[in-house]
Amino acid sequence: MTFKGYIALLALVPLGFAGVWDLQKRIDASQSRAQVEDDQVILRSGKLVKAMSLEYAPLMADIYWTRVVQYFGNKHAGKQVDLRLLWPLLDLTTVLDQHLMPAYHFGSTFLSDAPPRGAGRPDLAVQLIERGIQANPEQWRLYYDLGFVYYFDMKDYPKASNAFYEGSKNPNALIWMKVMAAKIAAEGNSTETSVFLWRDVYNTTKDPEIKENALTHLQLLRSEEDCKQLDALGDQYEKQFGRRPKRISDLVQAGMLRGAPVDPAGYPYTLSEEGKAQLNLDSPLLEKQVMAGPGK
Repeated sequence: MTFKGYIALLALVPLGFAGVWDLQKRIDASQSRAQVEDDQVILRSGKLVKAMSLEYAPLMADIYWTRVVQYFGNKHAGKQVDLRLLWPLLDLTTVLDQHLMPAYHFGSTFLSDAPPRGAGRPDLAVQLIERGIQANPEQWRLYYDLGFVYYFDMKDYPKASNAFYEGSKNPNALIWMKVMAAKIAAEGNSTETSVFLWRDVYNTTKDPEIKENALTHLQLLRSEEDCKQLDALGDQYEKQFGRRPKRISDLVQAGMLRGAPVDPAGYPYTLSEEGKAQLNLDSPLLEKQVMAGPGK
């Protein structure tokens, strides 16, 4: 290179840096609007990404799983219900590494939960778990996850029972898998079964958000049972006095209750205009009840 050429190159370097700096500022501005979504839609073919990754496919799977968690967390924090990229990201993750168990366990929860907690796509959750079972038949917990989705999100009790039964055939599976299969086959939906499943989630998960979600459902199930018992007392009161009670204190004064019962959050139950037991309007469980939706 001549001396003049070298001088010209030195003159171009600052211009190059300036161009890169300007480009980076534009990228940052774009990312602040789109967050993590832009780079997720470039490649959606798991097989293609796996072929490109060569022996680094498991590492790429870990990276994409991190993306899944970030994507879901950002959407959840922003209370956004559009989770359309959740399935493509999970699809990529589990094609890259078919043995990444957290992707199946937590990914199916992200997919199956109703909005705004999740994507409201239990069908895709089933597809994800079945892929996991095919690749990891020794993992009996995947059958538990499958039964969970069928039981709570799809209300398909025969398939839920069958999932628990198939999982119970694994010699390492806990004995209650077979018990759950029998209970669901005999009873379908029952509060006792729901409490058992949510309590297991609460006791076994290490994810704080999922643990909190399980605790919420346990609290709602307890309040649901409390309201059923109060309504039964209301029926008894109506037979005795010819009218529905207007307040919980009516049941107390009639000697049917020792005092005003409270929900798991510590707020006293109230009666509706029809004399039916309900959560207190000030109870934080009321909002959670609406968020949880019916039947879960």
